[in-house]
Amino acid sequence: MKFSEMPYKRPDLGELIRQTKELTENLKQAQTYEEAREVFLQKDQLMRHAMTQETLASIRHSIDTRDAFYKEEFQFWNDAFPQLQEYLQQWTLALLSSRWKEDFEKEFGEVYFVNAELELKAFSPQIIAQLQEENKLVDDYHHLIASAQIPFEGGTYTISQMSPFKNDPDDERRLNAWKAEGGWYKKQQPKLDEIYDRLTHLRDEMGRKLGYDGYTQLGYYRMQRNCYTKEDVERFREAVRTYLVPVADRLFRQQAERLGKVYPMSFADNELEFRSGNPKPQGSADDILMAGRNFYDELSPETSEFFRKMLDMELMDVLSTEGKEGGGYCTDLPDYHMPFIFANFNGTKHDVEVVTHEAGHAFEAYMNRDRVPLDLMWPSLEACEVHSMSMEFMAWPWAEEFFGPDTDKFLYSHLASAIKFIPYGTMVDHFQHIVYEKPYMTPAQRHGVWKELLGIYMRWQKLDGEIPFYSEGEGWQRQSHIYSSPFYYIDYCLAQTVSLEFWAMLQEDRKNAWEHYMAYTIQGGTQTFTDLLKNADLVSPFDPNCLKEVSEKAVEWLDRFDAAKLK
Repeated sequence: MKFSEMPYKRPDLGELIRQTKELTENLKQAQTYEEAREVFLQKDQLMRHAMTQETLASIRHSIDTRDAFYKEEFQFWNDAFPQLQEYLQQWTLALLSSRWKEDFEKEFGEVYFVNAELELKAFSPQIIAQLQEENKLVDDYHHLIASAQIPFEGGTYTISQMSPFKNDPDDERRLNAWKAEGGWYKKQQPKLDEIYDRLTHLRDEMGRKLGYDGYTQLGYYRMQRNCYTKEDVERFREAVRTYLVPVADRLFRQQAERLGKVYPMSFADNELEFRSGNPKPQGSADDILMAGRNFYDELSPETSEFFRKMLDMELMDVLSTEGKEGGGYCTDLPDYHMPFIFANFNGTKHDVEVVTHEAGHAFEAYMNRDRVPLDLMWPSLEACEVHSMSMEFMAWPWAEEFFGPDTDKFLYSHLASAIKFIPYGTMVDHFQHIVYEKPYMTPAQRHGVWKELLGIYMRWQKLDGEIPFYSEGEGWQRQSHIYSSPFYYIDYCLAQTVSLEFWAMLQEDRKNAWEHYMAYTIQGGTQTFTDLLKNADLVSPFDPNCLKEVSEKAVEWLDRFDAAKLK
């Protein structure tokens, strides 16, 4: 069945709650493990169907935020899930106190119950109203970003459509594009400040209602941090400052030399890697998808089957269109045992990375599509990002099919960008920790914190006021995760570190690298992040030497590559 043919029907929330309550009572009354197991499977099936309907509404709302029907359905789910969560919590309590708990653990694994304990710590009926308000505010942010209409050179563009202009090799045009986009954000700043101010206060209130000293601990529970702590993250951030920031700084100095610019460069100049222009994919969106099909056909039998099904069932919406939500994501449709990819192609190398990054997520979901319960299909989010970021590197041997004459540019840019990204992503995390430690800072104080952190993590950025919004410490407001998924961004940094391990393996033995990737992927969500790595014979990014070693190997490769010839 194609995505457009999948029927959507809003469920009766009262009936969904009634069934959840009935299953909870049946679990409590079960006289044998077989009876309890049957109830467990019934509840899993109930949630699979509910999640499928919610996801259909969410995807279709993302594709066109102006669609009145799916806007209303999206809002229904934003209000419904916090109400349903109260009864799901009663189910979880019954499961954790069941006399058959050990039998469940033997069959489905301990991590399911570890995560269930975290869910209990992250919810109480007394925060339902706050959760509903949080959903509304996040949706307000996404709608605001999706509504962007930026005048530029006689045309009008969305934020995603501005990206090619922001990468243009013509210095004046590129700078003007950054100014135009920054100007749009600047006009929206009162609203952006207001939304985040309310979100910060709301989340702090939720944390305190649940007995925590603010939001941070609650945020970690909501992110399902089941094998590492805030202190582990702080040590990782220290390693980034020690090992990665100097390497990234060196790469930006070399970039300035290639461009004939004075270091440090402006935001606009830092975005241009080569004087002749950044690497661009060859061909149309369809050409990129067909090159992706060839890549996955040749990578393995499993990836071939997966990607062809994605194409046949039209489970990718990748064009940037008016009214479409920004960014990209992968989600799943449990009733159909298939994932879905949402993206915004914009004519940059990002388009190819969608076909590899988001499809890395989707491939993991496909390989674990029949797992029971549904919760074990995906691991925690930092573990999920390993699948996607590492799949980007798996595509290197096929880079020429995507980039043609820009292949060498892409290979250099991709590896250098992975190194450069980690300091930025770590800064996003550091910023959020400060925000939730001091939730009642003014908007101006938050902007000041971001500007101060830029000087620590991204000292290659010139902060002279040339580009409004960005150079004034306000650029964090374009990072949607800060609004919608607090503390998520460090997951990308942890995963990027592991992906660089895979990259290093690929340089020596492609077959061996793929075997490690599959060993990691086929575990689904049955283990914690650190155990998934251990079982696949990978080094944890929390190992103090991990960042040091992967950065050294990457620098060796970059130093051997004659980037100067690419100009």
